[in-house]
Amino acid sequence: MNLNLNWYPGHMKKTSESIKENLKKVDIVLELIDARAPRASENPMIPELIGDKPRILIFNKSDLADPKENDRWIAYYKERNISVVSVNANSGKGISNLLDEVDRVMEDKRQRDRDRGIISNQVRAMIIGVPNVGKSTLINSLANRKSTKTGNKPGITRTNQWIKVEDRMLLLDTPGVLWPKFQSEELALNLAYIGSIKDEVLPKDEVALRLIEKLGKKYPDLLEERFNISIQATPLENMEEIARKRGAIMRGSEVDYSRVTDIILDEFRKGTIGRISLETV
Repeated sequence: MNLNLNWYPGHMKKTSESIKENLKKVDIVLELIDARAPRASENPMIPELIGDKPRILIFNKSDLADPKENDRWIAYYKERNISVVSVNANSGKGISNLLDEVDRVMEDKRQRDRDRGIISNQVRAMIIGVPNVGKSTLINSLANRKSTKTGNKPGITRTNQWIKVEDRMLLLDTPGVLWPKFQSEELALNLAYIGSIKDEVLPKDEVALRLIEKLGKKYPDLLEERFNISIQATPLENMEEIARKRGAIMRGSEVDYSRVTDIILDEFRKGTIGRISLETV
C-alpha cells in the first residue's frame, strides 16, 4: 500500500492558521485523542502551535479501548507532567472529571486574576483534535444540547464556533486537523482504522485486511468470539471466513470483499468486536 501521501487539504492549513490566531482568545487548550490510538491521534504539531498555553489531553472513546492499555497510557502522560482525563463523550462518563481538571489547571491563573481585582470563574477553552475523534459529541455532552453537528465521517466541523457550557466555560470548537505528512505506515493505518482518514483516501479493503492481520495477532480471542470463526493461517483467510459467517457472499459462492470490508471496519469502530487498543506504550 502506498502511504506516501500529502495529507494537507486546504481547510486543514487554514485550521492550523486559525488555531494560532485564536490562541490569544482562550485560556486553555483541550486536545481530544482516541484512546485506542493515542500516539496516532495526538497531533505532533499542537505543542508547537499552542506554545506555553495550558493543555489537557482528553482520552475519548476510552470505553472502546483495552482498559489495561488505557491505564498504561494515562500513567505514561502523567509521568511527563501532561494533564490527562479519560472520558466517554457518548455516555457523558468522565465529563465531571474533565471540568474538575480544567478548574485545577486554571487555578493559578484565576488567583493571578483575583490579585489584580478580576473576578471571573468562566474559562475560555479551545477544543482541538484530529477528524472523527469525537469533538462534536464531547461538546454536545458538555453543553447538554445539540450545539454542533455530529457524524461518523471525518470533516463534519468546518468552521470555528463558540459554545457556552453553563456559566463556567466558553468552548471554541475547531475543525479536525491532521498534520502535513504521515510519520509512519503504522500511524497512518491506525488513523484509517479509527476513521480519522476518509475511507476514500486509502484502499478500504486493504485497510480492513491489515486490521484483521493486527487483531489476529493482538486480540485473536475477540475475533473468534465476535465472528464465530477459528483463526486461520493468513489474514485473507480470516477475512473470507468472516464473509462466509456473515453472508457476504455473491453468486457463485464468491466472497463480497466490499461488503465484508464494511462489516469489519464498522464493527471495529463501533467497538462491537470488543475493547481494543491499537497501540501500546
